[in-house]
Amino acid sequence: MALLKVKFNQKKRVKLAQGLWLMNWFSVFAGILVFSMGLFLKIELRKRSEVMDNSESHFVPNSLILMGILSCAFNGFAGKICYDSLDPAKFAKWKPLLKPYLALCFFFNILLFFVALICFLMRGSLESTLAQGLKNGMKFYRDTDTPGRCFMKKTIDMLQIEFKCCGNSGFKDWFEIQWISNRYLDFSSKEVKDRIKSNVDGRYLVDGVPFSCCNPSSPRPCIQYQVTNNSAHYSYDYQTEELNLWRRGCREALLHYYSSMMSSMGAVVLLVWLFEMSVMVGLRLLHTSLESITNPEDPECESEGWILENSLKDTFKSALENLKKIGKFNQVEAGAEGAEGEEGGKTPAITTVS
Repeated sequence: MALLKVKFNQKKRVKLAQGLWLMNWFSVFAGILVFSMGLFLKIELRKRSEVMDNSESHFVPNSLILMGILSCAFNGFAGKICYDSLDPAKFAKWKPLLKPYLALCFFFNILLFFVALICFLMRGSLESTLAQGLKNGMKFYRDTDTPGRCFMKKTIDMLQIEFKCCGNSGFKDWFEIQWISNRYLDFSSKEVKDRIKSNVDGRYLVDGVPFSCCNPSSPRPCIQYQVTNNSAHYSYDYQTEELNLWRRGCREALLHYYSSMMSSMGAVVLLVWLFEMSVMVGLRLLHTSLESITNPEDPECESEGWILENSLKDTFKSALENLKKIGKFNQVEAGAEGAEGEEGGKTPAITTVS
């Protein structure tokens, strides 16, 4: 028994073709939307590529761009087929291509669904990329005189101001690196000498943060140096008092920003996938209803359309049997080749009669 069998007359076939033609052009616009989302995400990721460790994060935007282009191409082609199906003479040239085209559509929709899932599942990879990238960026914060790194201070400062964050996972990350350039240190000062000597690596570490970590909404003037020294500031306890620094780390802030963006895009791609699936089902019904016309000379006769010629169970069994036949055929060929090789290797026995 065929799956989702529907009876069609001439009027229903025309309506289905016209409806599919319109839906395909809506899908073309949906493809443009998917392409635009991928392009926008790629631009947003490139803006902060200096604080990202590798290019794996660009897999999602690249996939969206590819799916958008393929969607426009597939649906534009399908729209042409649906338009020509209204004329039997024009439709005849598309008949041999419909089955391969529907198979391609099926695989395209699998890929589109996979891309939608990737939009939701890339959070872990993005988090590790941001963690390492921010760590490296903070190390280069002081290198304002080094070619290729002189922009990093501005990048980190603008990032902390824009996203209202501080450090990698928090403001204390700045305590573990030397973020002040040696150019601005007075090495004749006892305090500077003592701090450098007290560190194994010879770095100048302070319990301070860059100015971009300061929260301008705080009523108290920014305490960016000696953050953990209660005696250095009047009426201050850094463990209990609400600090006037951004509490959230930049990794969390950026992760939330990009994750929410990709989740929204994933939801849009899922909606596009559902729409594409409905178009594919409609095109299959149109294809089978036109092929099952018993009398081509009478275009007004009734016909039947279906998704699968047999039930889902029977179709699955048939596919398994075909795969088994292909496997047996390959085994027979391999056995025949082996037998030929053995026969070729034998030396004919020569008997002499005296």
